[in-house]
Amino acid sequence: MPSDAVLYQAAALCLTHPGDDFRARLPLLREAAPQLRKFTDHAAVTPPQDLVAHYVQVFEAGKGPRSLYLSRPRGEALGRFEEVYRDHGLEFAGEEQPDFLPAVLECAARTGDTDLLTEHRAGLEQLRTRLTEFGTPYATVLDAVCAALPNSR
Repeated sequence: MPSDAVLYQAAALCLTHPGDDFRARLPLLREAAPQLRKFTDHAAVTPPQDLVAHYVQVFEAGKGPRSLYLSRPRGEALGRFEEVYRDHGLEFAGEEQPDFLPAVLECAARTGDTDLLTEHRAGLEQLRTRLTEFGTPYATVLDAVCAALPNSR
């Protein structure tokens, strides 16, 4: 398991839709991954309905340039994600597609395999830039993830 496993898992939780249990996890996320404190501190003082509305505005409105899906074009590329999950004995069974960034981060946290993240480093950097330009605290989550990634081979 990589030394950044906790960060990857915490980032995955920060980047999922903020449901009912999200606020209860914030203190643990804040302590476990200090790199995410700017985001977790913001989320802790933001009313839940505002946090949900902001998430939808940032990531779901139009599923465009700030999408949390890593593969472009989609379709055939999804097989690579499924293959990596299978190779590690993981079964992808969720509402999202296998290239959903929180799922990929969780896979990296559980297996230590950061290949999918490094293969999509350019897309992650583009997303990070777009989030920064948009002015959202979610940019700090991508800042931490990108900083933790190993150098490309």
